[in-house]
Amino acid sequence: MHRLIRNALLAATAAFGFAAAVWADEAAQPASAPAGPPAGFVAPPEPQPGETNAQRTKTQPGNNAPFWRAVRESGPQPGISNLPGAEKGVLIQSFVQYPGSRLTNAGEAWREVRNQWLIPYGGALLLIVMLAIALFHWRKGPIGGHEAATGRVVERFTYFERAAHWTNAITFSVLAVSGIVMAFGKFFLLPVIGATLFGWLAYALKTAHNFAGPLFAVSLAVVFVTFVRDNLPRQGDLAWLLKGGGMLSGAEMPSHRFNAGEKVVFWGGVFLLGIIAVGSGLVMDKVLPGLEYLRGDMQIAHMIHATATLLMMALFLGHIYLGTVGTKGAFRGMRDGVVDESWAKEHHALWLADIKAGKIPAQLSRDPASVEAVVRS
Repeated sequence: MHRLIRNALLAATAAFGFAAAVWADEAAQPASAPAGPPAGFVAPPEPQPGETNAQRTKTQPGNNAPFWRAVRESGPQPGISNLPGAEKGVLIQSFVQYPGSRLTNAGEAWREVRNQWLIPYGGALLLIVMLAIALFHWRKGPIGGHEAATGRVVERFTYFERAAHWTNAITFSVLAVSGIVMAFGKFFLLPVIGATLFGWLAYALKTAHNFAGPLFAVSLAVVFVTFVRDNLPRQGDLAWLLKGGGMLSGAEMPSHRFNAGEKVVFWGGVFLLGIIAVGSGLVMDKVLPGLEYLRGDMQIAHMIHATATLLMMALFLGHIYLGTVGTKGAFRGMRDGVVDESWAKEHHALWLADIKAGKIPAQLSRDPASVEAVVRS
């Protein structure tokens, strides 16, 4: 046992002595100079900011920044292209600054306005309006119904007026649904039905949107001409607006055939926003003659169109609510063309008074039998 321990100690001592001798020998030798480049090697020049792409491949292979810098700055300088039409030789648009965007190329500026302003704030506006309507209906319920039905009816709308209104309403609904899906569908619909079905649905609705747009424009013009006379401002409209029509107090303000709220929808939604939405939509449909339809034109038309249609939808949501479930008996007037005399007295007392005074005819249709048939049914 003692022999084994002694042999181990001797071996460790010898190993330590050998390592120390090697270390001392290396320390005594002078430090060697670092290895230099091979003979004949010439270092490439440092890359310079103003280099062309060909020069950059020599100074810094793999870095093609000059190429893409030239692409980005080629906006105002059209290149050579065999494709016919305007802007076919322009890859990147020149720098602009739209309201709400940075100073950048026009395509990026349009994207910033759409994604950072129109989509979030437009979607929030529609949700706030729908929530406000739901809260109002929950707390107040439908308006009217306090007068007992008399059985005597008054013609509210002629057949032509109803046909014009329903045509406009149906086309507007198609445009609104398709527009909402195209703008917001990827947030609430895509996760539910998947990319394939959503792609087909968006494509079908986009096609329907393009075809319904011109029909909506025509029906909007017909609606305006048909109802403009009864929507002219009259005495009492301002008082109606200041009191909100009495919707919150329960005592509805008297009005003529159309109250001041309906006139706001007519002039603000049908006329002003309607003209803006239709005009910008026809630009995007490329049906107006004499325009070049450049990318910048289409981007501006889209921003105007989206703003106008979002405001129009928010305004019409209230109109649709009050014309259907929000006011008792209102839907009958647009469906059948007649309302009970008690409904006219409760909601449009001045209109009913003019009828009884003979200032306006109680029978608007040229065919009285059509109204009598509705009354008998």
